[in-house]
Amino acid sequence: MADEFVFEFLHMEIVSYFEKQTEEDDNLIISKLEQMGCRVGQSLSERFTRDSPRFGSELDIIKFICKEFWVGTFKKQVDNLRTNHLGVYVILDSRFKLLTHMSAGDQYLESAPKYLAYTCGLVRGALASFGINSVVTAEVSSMPSCKFQIMIPKT
Repeated sequence: MADEFVFEFLHMEIVSYFEKQTEEDDNLIISKLEQMGCRVGQSLSERFTRDSPRFGSELDIIKFICKEFWVGTFKKQVDNLRTNHLGVYVILDSRFKLLTHMSAGDQYLESAPKYLAYTCGLVRGALASFGINSVVTAEVSSMPSCKFQIMIPKT
């Protein structure tokens, strides 16, 4: 239980640190947080799948992200996974752990992208460890619910 709070507070401090380092540019903050998350996501994915057999399909990898990876990182599964079967997946987390410390009101919606960039990087890094290039974005319409959109370009 205590390790969950430590992770949440560490995440808040990392965002705060990057805000202080790059005061003028939110895009730079988001980029740095996403890059950091990508490196960590690759490592976590390799650790979580160390003793697992290879996945058979792209959908199996996405399901792994929604179940084992999400549970290992946030102590819960995602609430919903949707796909158009054309390389776009939407993950819904109705009580996203890294947003629950913020108010449930709309006053923090403009700062939410900074708190979601690290997780977008985690997912992108986890997919990269399987050799899947992706673009991961996050959207918040009401706190603390969050949608992560994963776009995997077809080659």
